[in-house]
Amino acid sequence: MKHLFTTWSLLVFFFITSNIFSQAIIIDHNCAKLEPIPESAVINAKQTLHIAYGHTSHGSQLTDGMTGLIGQTNLIGYKGDIYNWNNGGTDNALDLHDYFGSGDLGHNGDTTWAPYTRTYLATNPDVNVIIYSWCGGCSDNSYDGIQTYLDKMNELEQDYPNVQFVYMTGHTDIWADETLKANNQHIRDYCNAHNKILFDFADIERYDPDGTYFEFATDNCNYYSDGTGSTLLGNWATEWQSSHTEGIDWYNCSAAHSEALNGNLKAYAAWWLWCRLSGWEGVAGTDETKIEDALNVYPNPAKNEITIKINVNTNSEVNLSIFDIAGKKIDERNFVENYSDNNVIEINTQQFKSGIYFINIETGNERYTEKFTIVK
Repeated sequence: MKHLFTTWSLLVFFFITSNIFSQAIIIDHNCAKLEPIPESAVINAKQTLHIAYGHTSHGSQLTDGMTGLIGQTNLIGYKGDIYNWNNGGTDNALDLHDYFGSGDLGHNGDTTWAPYTRTYLATNPDVNVIIYSWCGGCSDNSYDGIQTYLDKMNELEQDYPNVQFVYMTGHTDIWADETLKANNQHIRDYCNAHNKILFDFADIERYDPDGTYFEFATDNCNYYSDGTGSTLLGNWATEWQSSHTEGIDWYNCSAAHSEALNGNLKAYAAWWLWCRLSGWEGVAGTDETKIEDALNVYPNPAKNEITIKINVNTNSEVNLSIFDIAGKKIDERNFVENYSDNNVIEINTQQFKSGIYFINIETGNERYTEKFTIVK
């Protein structure tokens, strides 16, 4: 890592970070876009961040995508050759220590990454961003195992207040669809409730650049008719690539277990993340939108009926789905946002069992999720 980090730079960085993280920062498919990110934000990220990224193969989609982005001068949204990165930040590059650890977040509540992070930070005091990815650890984990991960991340945050810790969801996996969805939602709920920084890896893999959502997708971008993986319908990445121009709409890059377009989107979202961490305010309507402002559910907990109030700025169709804790869809509705006064929906929940449920609404390129509980 690069150790030249002036006192003035530290003061500026800490002032910025203390003011922008009063609410959760969610980096999802809405942020997987290159064009909105200004050149000044990229340059500022390179001047202020010292990142350590721990991962194995799936996590390499971010950095391999970032490598492939360099030199794509004809790409839509490209701001010039400013996207360089290396370990040390030489030649005005982003300082990013790739594979700084020997693995990723592991499986079944494994926490070996946590003490290693402490050891690393003791010898690399300039590092101000720590980010880890999962490989398959979200697919075969339990609720308690995910909570252990969240607790360990929070402990590190408390002990290293000048370091920004980035949480992450696990990659899509059709062969563990229900478990994975429940575990990823657990992570999202925690990050939203506790104002954390989240790179929503799985969410990015469920949308093509046009905002088309693929509910039953897997890590290579194949999508299926249901969560069992019995009927393959296509591959959203190769389909999009074949109908768009390479070098302009997308670029070729290595993306482990997946397709080039997935690596593109992960790289765009990564640069969005770096810029947000260094003070860029982002774009309204993406990670800036508060869930509580867009989607309200009451009473919560509920018994026999819930009322859903939707407050989103759109004239397009709104898709509403309700999932149980296992990720099974149990209700679905489609309507235009201004279909009724005050955009209020009442849903009879008498047939719902006691437990935790999630309401998901999608409109255009935006998606919001809210949790509610049924108590009988």
